[in-house]
Amino acid sequence: MHYRVFYYFERSGDSISSTNAVEMSARDIHRQLLGRFHGADDFLGLIDAQDNILQILCEPRMDRFWVELPMEAAKASWGCYMNLDELVRLVETLPAIFDRDSLPQLQYKPW
Repeated sequence: MHYRVFYYFERSGDSISSTNAVEMSARDIHRQLLGRFHGADDFLGLIDAQDNILQILCEPRMDRFWVELPMEAAKASWGCYMNLDELVRLVETLPAIFDRDSLPQLQYKPW
């Protein structure tokens, strides 16, 4: 399965904007990007074939990640905290389409 990917990694300064997202497989996302999270400003965004976005934000002080499906119109998101092992499992089993049904572990959170 392939997704369009955008990200920012503070330590290296590497970034790709969502408008210039690059296509990557879930396997390559796991191998090339998950190990690059270090700073509080680091993030990774995945865009599915229907333009749904799954965002992953790093919280290094808490040793966890916030994973969410943002809902701009509702000023909310469906999200949850994950440790690295949980995040790796998620990326290894990413659904083709990101939605509430395909990611049942996510909880509603207003902004």
